[in-house]
Amino acid sequence: LALVEGATENAATVQALLDNLVSRGLDPTVPRLFIADGAKALSKAIRRTFGPAAAIQRCQIHKARNIMERLPKEHHAATRRVLRQAWELDDADKAEKLIRNFARRLDQQWPGVAASILEGLDEILTVVRLKLPKELRRSLACTNIAENMMGTIRRVTRHVKRRRDAGMALRWVAAGMIEANKGFRRLKAHNQLSVLRAALQARHNRMTINPVAHVTRAA
Repeated sequence: LALVEGATENAATVQALLDNLVSRGLDPTVPRLFIADGAKALSKAIRRTFGPAAAIQRCQIHKARNIMERLPKEHHAATRRVLRQAWELDDADKAEKLIRNFARRLDQQWPGVAASILEGLDEILTVVRLKLPKELRRSLACTNIAENMMGTIRRVTRHVKRRRDAGMALRWVAAGMIEANKGFRRLKAHNQLSVLRAALQARHNRMTINPVAHVTRAA
C-alpha cells in the first residue's frame, strides 16, 4: 500500500507511487494483474516499472460509463446489452469481434463514440484472455475493490474544511483507509486466486519467449 499526493493523470506522480512500492520490497519481476481506471499515465508507469508485457485490466464499469455519457439515452439499453454480452463471453476473440462490429455500426453517426469504444480494447478484455473462471473474472474486471474503500475515505474526510498541507491530507486519507479496513471482506472467488497466479505466469512465459508478437499486438 502506498499513498502519494498529486494528480492521477500526472506521469511523475504515478511513477513516484510505484517507485515507492518497489523501494519497499515489491518485486517488479513477479507477474501481476493491474486493475486500473483507464488513466494513461497509470498504464504508462505500470509498463515502465513492471515491463511492457504487464497484464493491465481496464475497469469495465468506467469504460461503459464513459461510453454512455457520450451517447443519447435512446442508445443506452442497446449499448449496455452489447457490452454485457461481450464481458460475459469466454472467448476473447469473439468478444473483441462483437465490440468492433458494434463500434462499426456507430461509426457513421457517432464516430467519436466508436473511437472511444475501441480505445484500450485489448486491456478491457485482459481477464477474458487469461481464461479466468467467470466468478473470479467478475471480481477482477473492475475497480470496485478500490472504489468501496474510496467511498469510505470520502465519508471520513468530507467534514475536513481546511488542510494545512499535503501531509495533513495524506494522514486523513490514511485514517479513511484504516476505517475502511474494518469492513473489508474476502474477495469473491478468492479460492480461485491460484488460477489467476498460474494464468499470469503462463502469460509471462509466453511473452518472454515471443515478446515481439506481444508488442506488435499491443501497439
